[in-house]
Amino acid sequence: MSEDNSITVDVVSDAVCPWCFIGQKRLDKAIAAAGDIEVHVRWRPFQLDPTIPPDGKDRREYMLAKFGSEERIHQMHARIEPLGEAEGINFAFDAIKVAANTLDAHRVIRWAGAAGEAVQNRLVRRLFQLYFEEGANIGDHAVLIEAARKAGMDAAVVETLLPTDADVEAVRTEIATASRMGITGVPCFLLEGKYAVMGAQDADTLADAIRQVAAAKAKGELEKVG
Repeated sequence: MSEDNSITVDVVSDAVCPWCFIGQKRLDKAIAAAGDIEVHVRWRPFQLDPTIPPDGKDRREYMLAKFGSEERIHQMHARIEPLGEAEGINFAFDAIKVAANTLDAHRVIRWAGAAGEAVQNRLVRRLFQLYFEEGANIGDHAVLIEAARKAGMDAAVVETLLPTDADVEAVRTEIATASRMGITGVPCFLLEGKYAVMGAQDADTLADAIRQVAAAKAKGELEKVG
């Protein structure tokens, strides 16, 4: 397949963002619908709440403090659940006991990227499943190590690196860069580093964007992205 018929999509997301999980499913559909365009996906970090302590917080208390009432939380979940169901997601919000700090999860996602695009995609999918469908604490190192193993990473390396500060600053710098670019919510899909699609858009919208950017790139209308 020619290089001109390929594009890169950087997905800025957080592993505890339900819209990012929906966005991931819709992106999969969009890539399938985009025909013979080769789409390379890279996952970039964003933290919805970097102030959550490393050990996390009780999710029920956290959500109450954030949204003010059980009724508002229920309304929000009730709006998201059918959208997830349409994408094959079984949101189990009541099973989530810990609101996790995702800095360590983003470190592992970064390392997964070094292991290859397919490995990173498997890890991101697994983290979404663990948090939203199984209620796992994805701030817990044991959970992250097992997720890394299932994604095809060297779990021993992840186990060695997680207790250190390896790539903490690199992840924080990437998050700060996204903020400087004006990204205040996720998911955000950056096509060829130039064209942004904000939010969990439907698969058709994403597929159209992929086709348009790929066509522009093939015509030489986009600067070469290194």
